Amino acid sequence: MEVLVFLVPLALTLGFIGLLGFLWSLRSGQYDDLDGAAWRAIADDEPANDQGRSR
Repeated sequence: MEVLVFLVPLALTLGFIGLLGFLWSLRSGQYDDLDGAAWRAIADDEPANDQGRSR
């Protein structure tokens, strides 16, 4: 039971750090354009070169 003296404050501290990290990412605009990032991941930036055949 003595270990709870260390684990409870540690868990509360880590939870608070996680909350601060989430609030920071929210304020810095990490979640502003969710659809744009998804479309950029699947966008084809390179033109097709004669249907895959090299000369």
